[in-house]
Amino acid sequence: MPGIRLQKYLADCGIASRRKAELLITQGRVKLNNQTVDKLGVKVNENDLVEVDGKPVSPKRELVYIMLNKPEGYVTTVRDQFGRKSVNDLVKGVDARLYPAGRLDHDTSGLLILTNDGDFAYRLTHPRHEVKKTYHAQVSGIPCENEIDNFQKGLDIEGYRTAPAKFRILKRKGRTAFVEIIIHEGKNRQVRKMCEKIGHPVITLKRVAIGNLRIGKLPCGKWRFLNKEDISKIFEK
Repeated sequence: MPGIRLQKYLADCGIASRRKAELLITQGRVKLNNQTVDKLGVKVNENDLVEVDGKPVSPKRELVYIMLNKPEGYVTTVRDQFGRKSVNDLVKGVDARLYPAGRLDHDTSGLLILTNDGDFAYRLTHPRHEVKKTYHAQVSGIPCENEIDNFQKGLDIEGYRTAPAKFRILKRKGRTAFVEIIIHEGKNRQVRKMCEKIGHPVITLKRVAIGNLRIGKLPCGKWRFLNKEDISKIFEK
């Protein structure tokens, strides 16, 4: 909320009405970035530190959780140095600053969650919480039993060893295979690197589930709000 008046900021924080907030300011009870403010007209930016009677205050905010069926060709960063389209461009009409909880690379589609809840995002993405991510991929060639076994036990990739994963063939089509992959990590382009390691590069890749929350029939490029039941599915064991 760039450049709003300090008294409105205090009202948004639930400290007092705007009129009473003005009184707090003129009484010298409000600090902005460690400096006492006793005159009206001062404006506040979102990164400023505001204190009332020595206690930091911040605006009340509604926590928002959204699932998006990400198309290929979008990045999961809020801003991209190359000017590519961001997933945030697809989410319109939501009065909250959302950021992706986890990521999908530019060429990968499927389920992505956006939120303004930092604790939720941490729980979703940190490896120790072991939230499973399920992908459907088309890969070059037909993986053999030994290759699948190596994939599932863990692979050495770029200086780290991947955690145990699941891999099964859904169907074969010519010289390619459609497979389901389940991992608990989220390193950069991990699924692609793992498939390449066993000699079967990814042709297409889509994330279809996070935990037990599935993408379902949500159209590509569309989004919807998550409810409590949806969120509980993510963390079900």
